Amino acid sequence: MSNEQMELGFGGTKIVAVTNRRERRISRGAWWFGHMRQIVDRAMDWPATGEPRPEQIWLPGARRQVRV
Repeated sequence: MSNEQMELGFGGTKIVAVTNRRERRISRGAWWFGHMRQIVDRAMDWPATGEPRPEQIWLPGARRQVRV
């Protein structure tokens, strides 16, 4: 029996593939967030809108008549 750690691989592929994938994912994420920051920086400021006009609504069951 051996007390040394065993390494398993797929056809000679080592852990380098996992670190390369992680680095690519990090660089893609950095590109994406950098691109989103550029878009936000180029965003236009829209003028504020005025007050909306009043709206008359009818409440159900509010058809009461005033009797004098």
